[in-house]
Amino acid sequence: MVYKVFVDGQEGTTGLEINERLHGRKDIELLKISPEKRKDINERKKYINEADIVFLCLPDDAAREAVSLVENENTRIIDASTAHRTNDGWVYGFPELSSWHRERIAASGRVAVPGCYATGFTALMYPLVKAGIVPADYPVTCHAVSGYSGGGKKRIAEYAEADTSDEAIKSPRFYSLTLRHKHLPEMQKVTGLSRPPLFTPIIGYNYRGMTVAIPLHSRLLPGKDSAESICDFLYKYYKDQHFIKVFPYGSEGGIVDGFLAATGCNGTNMLEIYVAGNEEHILLTARLDNLGKGASGAAVQCMNIMMGIDERTGLE
Repeated sequence: MVYKVFVDGQEGTTGLEINERLHGRKDIELLKISPEKRKDINERKKYINEADIVFLCLPDDAAREAVSLVENENTRIIDASTAHRTNDGWVYGFPELSSWHRERIAASGRVAVPGCYATGFTALMYPLVKAGIVPADYPVTCHAVSGYSGGGKKRIAEYAEADTSDEAIKSPRFYSLTLRHKHLPEMQKVTGLSRPPLFTPIIGYNYRGMTVAIPLHSRLLPGKDSAESICDFLYKYYKDQHFIKVFPYGSEGGIVDGFLAATGCNGTNMLEIYVAGNEEHILLTARLDNLGKGASGAAVQCMNIMMGIDERTGLE
């Protein structure tokens, strides 16, 4: 079967990346709206209802509007915006979290792709909270660094046009200083935490690439787990997942001269997990491409699962 696929928001960063990943595939027919009509609601409605699968790469309000345009029971939606990630009527598009998540994605007509930061955070915290290794009321903090492409077209233009002699823009910069980042609701809900984490994101001078880090104190954990025991647990949890790699404790894989760069997974749909520290202090780190497993790659992976084909298709 050849599936008709429409990308609503094809000119945005995520939309362009999805189109690139779908280019040349023989199992889909990519429906393309004329650039001058991409904001025409009637034209969008026509394409949405013609498609078997629709990717929404839009601001939240526009994504909600797009869903309201569906007039049939056959069109399946994969939303890359924040609009539906905590909506109980939608499936959270992170298949590696459990067989239950993967099965729901396969059967669903409404899938919300996780946010980029939330992908790294949830990959680390969901298994640990579910297993009781980290209690739901643990005071979680999270520090993350992302390439500037995560800020969308406006931020990309700001960096592309910046004066390269400006040391301020080349410096990593904290933002969302109110500590109310838009990914917090899904980070809390999906992992089962009783309170949102204290989350401090940082924008880097690199175009893409991301690290998400969570420090833990062993003395505050019920089992007083060490860095090594937690690494072993995560290794076993994800050992059968193609797109998630947990490096063995003490491994130097992916670490160069003692540094873990945010760019190591760029251009892939991989998410790598590193656990460092000792018996007292533990540092969990997830590394991914914010435009890959953090956005378009995850969306295409969910589409493959919904189509009932190998989830790696078009992502290797």
